[in-house]
Amino acid sequence: MAIDCITNINSMPHPPKEEHKDHQKQLVFDASVLRHQTNIPQQFIWPDEEKPRANAPELQVPLIDLRGFLSGDPTAANEASSLVGKACQKHGFFLVVNHGVDDKLIAHAHQYIDYFFELPMSAKQRAQRKVGEHFGYASSFTGRFSSKLPWKETLSFRSSAQPDSSNIVQDYLCNTMGEDFKPFGKVYQDYCEAMSTLSLGIMELLGMSLGVSQGHYREFFEENESIMRLNYYPPCQKPDLTLGTGPHCDPTSLTILHQDQVGGLQVFVDEEWRSITPNFNAFVVNIGDTFMALSNGRYKSCLHRAVVNSKTPRKSLAFFLCPKNDKVVSPPSELVDSLCPRVYPDFTWPMLLEFTQKHYRADVKTLEVFSNWLQQKNS
Repeated sequence: MAIDCITNINSMPHPPKEEHKDHQKQLVFDASVLRHQTNIPQQFIWPDEEKPRANAPELQVPLIDLRGFLSGDPTAANEASSLVGKACQKHGFFLVVNHGVDDKLIAHAHQYIDYFFELPMSAKQRAQRKVGEHFGYASSFTGRFSSKLPWKETLSFRSSAQPDSSNIVQDYLCNTMGEDFKPFGKVYQDYCEAMSTLSLGIMELLGMSLGVSQGHYREFFEENESIMRLNYYPPCQKPDLTLGTGPHCDPTSLTILHQDQVGGLQVFVDEEWRSITPNFNAFVVNIGDTFMALSNGRYKSCLHRAVVNSKTPRKSLAFFLCPKNDKVVSPPSELVDSLCPRVYPDFTWPMLLEFTQKHYRADVKTLEVFSNWLQQKNS
């Protein structure tokens, strides 16, 4: 049955009451203060069933060498796509090495994470994320939720591969933080361009692994409108009570993560939380809900979270690949037949983004809830 694409949102389900902003007294997450406190605020204490467990077992994820694929070796490309496919059928996580991203660029990107998050709160708040916006500085999610808050700070900004957006990252950071941030902006402009290039290569491998044309997903994402996020998880004196990032599936298409050496990423596989050991030479890649829809449910986005520790800050660089805003998220015809009918309705990325930002706190059921709502509105 053909499903029309919904292109606007007139009414949405209300968010749970606990997630309404408390206008009376909004908590400020000041890491320079809270990192030393032995009694952490109640808003950061998670329910017992969601609290982290110590010494989570390691998740064995495939380490995929991209050197041969990037050099045009068809045998290497087939081997890499096979490994990608097996990982995506299991849990959607894999590592890539020899990825073509300059080591110095990665190192500089990590150095500037330290630089930004060590600034005084008043300086960081020059980039404060405004209500209704998706980008900027956020100290936890104190302005959006009132419970189960993550123990982290973030700086998010838009990245675009469209021809008329060649300096979008640098311009945003300079306009927000001042001209002194031009070198800072240049590093993340270059980093986002490198991530966009890498993600298009991974999209080729995903297409091959699904049996569709190698260029199908690459072409779909060539003018991507993506999100770059710097994550900073300060130490917490009660790490067993809180989470750096709560359990969720990424609503985006593809996430390319670079971790420092501290560790803290955990994935829920086979009914237990397992950790992914840091590898500074590798990127952690996982698929998100939007690509799950693009694969007609063949590949699953997987529940994951981040834990914190009491001694050492943890940093990560996350690039979230998203399609151009007017692209219709719909699987290729090769993945739809009588045995595998359409699983999700057509939609555009801005619709799902708005749903997760304003109306639903992302979790393992985000795409299912979103899809059901779209189908009800369109019936």
